[in-house]
Amino acid sequence: MNKVKREGTDVIGTFIDALDLPAAIESITVWAESHQSRTVCLCNVHSSVTARSDQKLAHALSLSDMVLPDGAPVAWVMRKSGYSMQRRIAGPDLMIRLCEDLQKKDISIFLFGSSQNTLDKLESNLHLLFPGLQLAGSLSPKYGDWSNEEEQKYIDTINASGAGIIFIGLGCPKQEIWMVKNRERINGVMLGVGAAFDFHAGTVKRAPEIYQQFGLEWLHRLLSEPRRLWKRYLLTNTLFIIWTGKQLLQRSR
Repeated sequence: MNKVKREGTDVIGTFIDALDLPAAIESITVWAESHQSRTVCLCNVHSSVTARSDQKLAHALSLSDMVLPDGAPVAWVMRKSGYSMQRRIAGPDLMIRLCEDLQKKDISIFLFGSSQNTLDKLESNLHLLFPGLQLAGSLSPKYGDWSNEEEQKYIDTINASGAGIIFIGLGCPKQEIWMVKNRERINGVMLGVGAAFDFHAGTVKRAPEIYQQFGLEWLHRLLSEPRRLWKRYLLTNTLFIIWTGKQLLQRSR
């Protein structure tokens, strides 16, 4: 299924599709209507840098059917690489726009990941926002590693729901690796949307609009949890700047 030529470019070793939000939604919807087993990943600075040293994540991203620029810096590199109109496609925005569009279509969704408390709040909020949305079910998997039997039960539950789109909220890199591992076993389009579950459930506050507009959601998260995140952002942001700088210099020669 990955043999179709895709328009996009390499960003420090990861191929990112050059798509706008409507085009991405259209492709996902077409796949979901016929219950094609597909994977859609969202790639930001952290995941693109992590993929440089995590072979499993790099492999998962390379096999995904669609990889979208979740981070503003990733979209900026794409614009500098010839895709001048490319904009960021954030996971939370993709999820909410898809849910809005699906109200008018015979396609149901499934929520897989996060805690039961978050899922309960997320389901309630989605019902309020989109009364016509078909929510086929949700499942909060056990924390930690799963046995083959547990994983198969999760897959059977998802497939039995009949959902055409499965939103996966397991966090990076677990969700990307799990989706690609189980492609062909799940009868629908899997989207790894990470923190979107928490944002739309209201359990975690998303950055204000001004931060989003300037690609500074990472800064809002850093200011919210400085002790936990300062090393991560210092390292990943620095490496991203160095590697993208080298990449763009090489392309300009």
